[in-house]
Amino acid sequence: MTPAERLPSHRALVREPGGVRLRLRPTQAPAPGELLVATQVAGLCGTDIQMLRGLRDDPAPVIGHEGIARVVAAGRGVPAALRRPGTPVVVNPTHRTDPSFLLGHNVDGLLQERTLIPATAVRDGLVVPLALEPDPVLGALIEPLAAVRYALAVLATGRPRTLVVYGDGTIGQLAVRAARRRLGTDVRVLLVHHTRDGLAWSAQLAVPGVELTLDATPPVGPGPVAALLATPRDGTLAALAGALRLGTPGRPDRPTGDSTGELTGDSTGDPTGDLTVDLFGGLPPGATAAELPGVDLAAVRAANCAGHPVPYAFTTARTADGRPVRLTGHRGVGNDHLAEAAAELCHHPEAYRDLVTHVVGPPEAARIMTGLSVGGGRSVAGSRLVKLAVRFAPAPPTPLEAQ
Repeated sequence: MTPAERLPSHRALVREPGGVRLRLRPTQAPAPGELLVATQVAGLCGTDIQMLRGLRDDPAPVIGHEGIARVVAAGRGVPAALRRPGTPVVVNPTHRTDPSFLLGHNVDGLLQERTLIPATAVRDGLVVPLALEPDPVLGALIEPLAAVRYALAVLATGRPRTLVVYGDGTIGQLAVRAARRRLGTDVRVLLVHHTRDGLAWSAQLAVPGVELTLDATPPVGPGPVAALLATPRDGTLAALAGALRLGTPGRPDRPTGDSTGELTGDSTGDPTGDLTVDLFGGLPPGATAAELPGVDLAAVRAANCAGHPVPYAFTTARTADGRPVRLTGHRGVGNDHLAEAAAELCHHPEAYRDLVTHVVGPPEAARIMTGLSVGGGRSVAGSRLVKLAVRFAPAPPTPLEAQ
């Protein structure tokens, strides 16, 4: 056996030309301030699929920022709460002030048996011990549900009577399931689909109280309206155009007043005076919207980051035809959002379990990810992919972890 063969190693799903391969990689001992964790389950999100397809230039060979891991080794100076081997943790993928750390984008992510978390993330509290640990498979939903809870908290400030969610992927499906627990049981919830196949899939699940539509500008009725754009970045501008038409003058759903007889919205009675739009989905480089002249959409989306500021940041604008709208967006989540999402999945697992449509081990994950990298759809063996959860069997400790 050569010296290289005696070095500790672990399996990783590595992006390479032509697809994803399951490779052995050297397992590094954590330096002072660093933490080594073992992935239990990792999810594949829409952004990950964009990276697989070369639509983003993020450099990390190993992607994945969603999931649950367990502590296996800690460097000197790591906080005591993270030193105990076996402690379940989630890693907040977005550092609010250090752009060098973005898990699964410019730092190797969780789609491997061992992940080394840099000192900057450990020091600044981005590794979060879980007081409540959901079913391992549901761990793939903690980070996206945290992002949804963040969005709903921002939108709740407008006290919407109607929530319109654009996009029927993981984020959109999570949003319509979580909406009433965050916005109130009387809020009306609509899910806007891009395709009839997506609409048919949602109809099979029949989430109580959720209205399904293909209409990009569905009738909304009186009262404040919130629109959540849970679209891939190449679909965000089209969704924004539809959202900005919600309740426009001349549509049959335009109200003249609410149940008390008082006008809603601005002084003309136009309900878009109470329209709040969250640019949740990504944006193509240099994106602009003719409907919002002079508005820096990228700045709007980045105004809230990882739970800051408090209170939330909004941009008040007027559309090209003079209608008022509040715009907002966010990047990353706060640690409290992650803890709340984990607790939500513990308390209401049945509300979310059907979204984890594929649960596989690393070899099958490599085949699926390779297929997604060369295809344009979201179907695996004829089955619609919403959330892929990759489970990693517990690996025996290496000599460096046993020390």
